[in-house]
Amino acid sequence: MQISVLICPVYINKNYLCVSESRKTKEMEQIDNLKELINQGDVDTAIKQLDQLLQDTSAKEEKDTLYYLRGNAYRKKGDWKQALDNYQYAIEINPDSPAAQARKMAIDILNFYNKDMFNQ
Repeated sequence: MQISVLICPVYINKNYLCVSESRKTKEMEQIDNLKELINQGDVDTAIKQLDQLLQDTSAKEEKDTLYYLRGNAYRKKGDWKQALDNYQYAIEINPDSPAAQARKMAIDILNFYNKDMFNQ
């Protein structure tokens, strides 16, 4: 019995799926660019790009990350409902997504704000 092994550069992402290193590098670069747009406050551009990427069927492995980032963009824009919805989409795809913690923190913030409104 002969066993053959294919050796090629691969990267194992957080979902334990093997993808080519060049494809992973391109996706990581896009995600880094989106994070930078959000950090710089250019959330409308980031949301447009995220919308396009989410419609792209080849970005399946990163959909939870894209929804998480879109949630961050909406949160930074002050649209809490959209932020919570996007965090929830990310959690449904990947329960271990950082969106779970982001969603919990957003709800805690909203609960705090609402309590203060009643104390005025």
